[in-house]
Amino acid sequence: MHFDENHSLLVDCGLFQGDDAQGHGDGAAIDFPIDTVKALIVTHVHIDHIGRIPQLLAAGFKGPIYCTPPSARLLPIALEDAFRLQISRDRDTLQRYLQLIAQRLVVLDYDHWHSPAEFPPGQFRLRLQRAGHILGSAYVEIALGAEPDGQRILFSGDIGAPHAPLLMPPRSPERADIMVLESTYGDRLHEGREHRRERLAALIEQALDDQGTVLIPAFSVGRTQELLYELEDIIHQAGAPERVTDTLPDGSRVDWPRLPVILDSPLASRFTQAYRELQPWWNEEARLRQQAGRKPLAFEQLIKLDSHADHQRILAHLGKTARPAIVIAGAGMCTGGRIVEYLKAMLGDPRHNVLFVGYQSPGTPGHDIQRYGPKGGYVYLDRQRFDIRAGIASIGGYSAHADQADLLRFVSEGGAWPREIRLVHGEEQAKRQLAAALGRLYREQGRPVEVVTP
Repeated sequence: MHFDENHSLLVDCGLFQGDDAQGHGDGAAIDFPIDTVKALIVTHVHIDHIGRIPQLLAAGFKGPIYCTPPSARLLPIALEDAFRLQISRDRDTLQRYLQLIAQRLVVLDYDHWHSPAEFPPGQFRLRLQRAGHILGSAYVEIALGAEPDGQRILFSGDIGAPHAPLLMPPRSPERADIMVLESTYGDRLHEGREHRRERLAALIEQALDDQGTVLIPAFSVGRTQELLYELEDIIHQAGAPERVTDTLPDGSRVDWPRLPVILDSPLASRFTQAYRELQPWWNEEARLRQQAGRKPLAFEQLIKLDSHADHQRILAHLGKTARPAIVIAGAGMCTGGRIVEYLKAMLGDPRHNVLFVGYQSPGTPGHDIQRYGPKGGYVYLDRQRFDIRAGIASIGGYSAHADQADLLRFVSEGGAWPREIRLVHGEEQAKRQLAAALGRLYREQGRPVEVVTP
């Protein structure tokens, strides 16, 4: 956002993925001028919002990085992983980089106005508000000039769905003149939380019946922790001794309380530990569950794998035995990471199931599996073709993104409605359908609006 010829503010600096990376080299290059950028605001720590920060620093950015307290705890973990992938794995270089990040971080509490010192006095103020997407996520309010007549500009970041596990829900802005709004799921509606929980439980039952593994490609931060929270509750509520499978080939039996949930991602394990430390930012339901003696993110059936040797051992064991299990592994869109090795080993076996619980960007292996798997198709992984015989399912309700109805509520349930809305962060169809829905909403209320789909 440009304020004058010498001062601009950058909101997020994310990595392009899938088809979005076309025209952006490897998706990580800084392809915009940074000479006037005085500060960066991080709305949340997903890779598509912070993945190019290592390149931004390497390009010479010297300003502060503003974020919320939970994001300040999570961001170094995410940026360490991005640095290893993009810049260097040298330990000394990495430590210098992490020290630089720590020096640049400026923590802003929710719901408090702040006047950045890097900008002329009175030019603008900024405020971060709860977005309900992952812990620490925020939308950004920019107030220009003097109140109450100054213009108010809002950058949504990613808005979360209400009633998400662990998270306090997003709150609509008190007013906005111009809103830059995400549109990831602007063309659809999610399943309700209870229905998606039932479907998740049904897929676990399927694993017990099929004597196979449920593979869940999941993003390391946000989705993984919400899944663990839901799985703990499903196992807790449905753990009656009579709910068991038939006798397995080795003579043993697997019931709900003994169903292993394998978290095979060192990065996700680090984020999960950080989430446990961030309990003050959990919602009331999660805090009460913890106070009752439950361990939503560290329950007995949870097995965390860190070393590559443990990963290989479990992969071989699950591939050879008929023992049901749930495996959560990154990356969320199957572009790399340990989930790819599981898919290579298990996609061709109908005993196993793959469950998608998040958005799969076109051009990624996850999107191809999701689209062609139910038709008995195939996918290329590491340039090798793999036929898909495993069961493929998707539960849209576990998306951390708001759906169309949620986005309409976010726009309309605050104070003064925005007169201009710019839709970003979505495929063309999602933008078009959300734009049409916004137009109908405004017409019904007799309000003027300009909806732009860049």
